[in-house]
Amino acid sequence: MAILKKTIFIFSLIALSCSYVNAKDILDKNTGFVIDTGFELVRANCTACHSSGLVIQNRMNRDTWLETIRWMQKTQGLWPLGDSEKAILDYLAKHYSPTATGRRKNLPAHLMPALLTQFN
Repeated sequence: MAILKKTIFIFSLIALSCSYVNAKDILDKNTGFVIDTGFELVRANCTACHSSGLVIQNRMNRDTWLETIRWMQKTQGLWPLGDSEKAILDYLAKHYSPTATGRRKNLPAHLMPALLTQFN
């Protein structure tokens, strides 16, 4: 009987921890965006011109998101974001920043092997 109680207790803990992990990032059913502070601003400003999928797939750091916003303002007709810009950047940097890379950086030139200039 004690083993049964321990087993039930362990499975209960596992179930509770799984539900916590799933509740951590609640996604909007229409856009797929993580629902968090700034979500409404991003949805209103970004999906006015393109799909949410474009935002989700283009993971960038804060500086690159800002460069992209500036490029869209300069060339694509994006309106000034005003006071909303910081909240939008906070949201994008928090939820759609780069994940770990799958490859190392290129070697510096001084560590590369010498190029062969003549073949025999």
